[in-house]
Order: sequence, then structure tokens, then C-alpha cells
Amino acid sequence: MKKTNIADVAEEAGVSKSTVSQYLNKRYHFMGEDTKNTVKAAIEKLNYKPNYIARSLKQKKTSTIGVIVANILHNFSTQIIQAIENYCQLHQIHVIVSNADDSPHKEKNHIEMLRAKQVDGLIVFPTGENQEVYQSLLDEKYPLVFIDRLGPNGNGPSILLDNEKAIHLAIQHLIDEQVNDIGIVTTSLKQQLTPRFERVEAYQKIMRENNLYINEDFIISTELHKMKGTFKKLLNKSNPPRGVIAGNDLSLIQILECCREEHVKIPQDLAVIGIDEVSFAKAFHPTITTVAQPTFDMGKKAAKILIQEINEGVKKHDNVYRFTPDITIRESSKWLLGK
Repeated sequence: MKKTNIADVAEEAGVSKSTVSQYLNKRYHFMGEDTKNTVKAAIEKLNYKPNYIARSLKQKKTSTIGVIVANILHNFSTQIIQAIENYCQLHQIHVIVSNADDSPHKEKNHIEMLRAKQVDGLIVFPTGENQEVYQSLLDEKYPLVFIDRLGPNGNGPSILLDNEKAIHLAIQHLIDEQVNDIGIVTTSLKQQLTPRFERVEAYQKIMRENNLYINEDFIISTELHKMKGTFKKLLNKSNPPRGVIAGNDLSLIQILECCREEHVKIPQDLAVIGIDEVSFAKAFHPTITTVAQPTFDMGKKAAKILIQEINEGVKKHDNVYRFTPDITIRESSKWLLGK
């Protein structure tokens, strides 16, 4: 059976192939409602399916982008992906999502695989150890956007939270609750991932600005599987912190599990604030205070920049886009009420 093509649709609808093409690409500006309905009816009658391979060969584009996530378990990552997909769908662009699982080796393989599939560009949450690979992509002016990390040597467009502002919101709230012995717990700083070291640096800076003592024991940065044990040791010291900031959602889970196992009451014994909104924040008892990132705005911005680079070429523009966080105060940090 002969496969239906665009010429068959045009003949059935009594319009030109160009008109059918305009309809398929949702370019309706100069198309009357009757024409749109006629083309739609012809497509449905003939059961026409666009040949995306032929279209990509003609346009030298695949209308597909790749998204490489360092760790898809983070709520932040899944929310960003949803925003990217929503924006790309509006522009008829397909999205392939790959999870590096915090492995630089997997990340590099994903880059090679997506390039082999000829995706038009990449949005990446880097693991931190493929800087040379990304610099080579930037050198060839390949469309590329980084999320939650700075690009190699600060190159390439990067979508980031204002991490200093996030920590400032958390510490200031704890100070308002008369909590001065404050700690921070985050995943390992070995790979020098932007949000992690920026948040620890901001913690130290803001503590100094408020003339608060920085106890080095209160700063925990370690692999996730070691975090609970390390935090337990801190809680069992003679002078443990009275407040703690979880550097991300996975760190928050480790802190909450540890408090339950050690019978530490929140907020009576320990005030807790998490960076990143989590789905269970309002369902947990006590409810969890969080500093949220505007994930949907960040994801939309990343997709918008990438599509612009794909369509117009990679141009010189502002490299770093910082987004403002927002704190939602709940029971876990209201230490005064817990006294």
C-alpha cells in the first residue's frame, strides 16, 4: 500500500503543499479557519503521519534536544525537566532525558549517544568532571545550556539559583527564632559543584556578618551514604547545633531519618530548614520549612535560551542567569514555639 505523503493531503484538501506544511508547523497567521479545518479533515481522512526523518534531513535539524541530569532522584531535577518539556512541546521540539546517576563516565557516554542521534542541542546538569568535553562543545559553537552549575571556566549560559540569598533567608529566619548555633549539611564538595560550595561559602560569610561563631564540626559535606552516620556523631556531641540547614533535598531526608533514629525532636531539640521544596514538606510532622527554587521559571529559561541558540546560532550573551529563592516557613524551624 502506498504511503500517504504531503502531496496527497494537499490534493485531498484542495490546497498547496506549502499550505499543508504551514498547517503542520502550526503557522496559522495567514490561514483562514475554513482552510485549517479542511486540511485537518484531509489529514484525518488519509491518516497522514508526518515523516520527521525526511523533515529533519531537509531542515538539517531533528527538532530534538537532549537533557542530561546528574541525578534524577532530586525533586529539583524532575521539576526542571517538566518545565523544559512543557516549553519544548509548545515549540514542537522533542526531549530525550538521560540520567548520569552522578557518574562522569555515564555522563560522557550520554553526551556521545545524544550527539550520535544528532540532537540539536543539550541542556545539562553537569557532574563536574567532564569540563574538557563541554569546553570542546562550546568551542564548536554547539547549542548548550548548563543548569545548577557554572560552565567550564564560567563559559556558556548557566541557569542558577542565587545560592547566597537562599542561605541568607535560612540563617536570618533561624536568628529570628533565637537560634545561633547553626550547622549545614550537604553532599560532598570534592567535585566542586557550584551549588554545594556556593552554599557552604555563603553559610560562612553570613555567619561572620552576623557575628556568629562558626564551629567547623557543624559543617558536614560528605557522600550521601556516609551522611547519616556523620550527622549522628554531631548530634551526640556535648554541644550539638540548635539549628541545621540541609543543602539539598536528599540531605534533608538523611537529617530527618537521623533525627527519628536518635529521638531528636524537631523543632524542640533541633530547628530544621531544607534548601529545595519537597513534596512531603506539608505532609511530614512537623511540617518542613523550605527555601524553594523557582524551578519552572528556571527550566523555561533554559529551554528558551537553547531554542534561541538552535534557531539563531550561538551568540555572545550574559553567561549566568540567577534566580531568586523564596522561603516558606513551617513548623520545623519555629524553635521558639518548641521551647
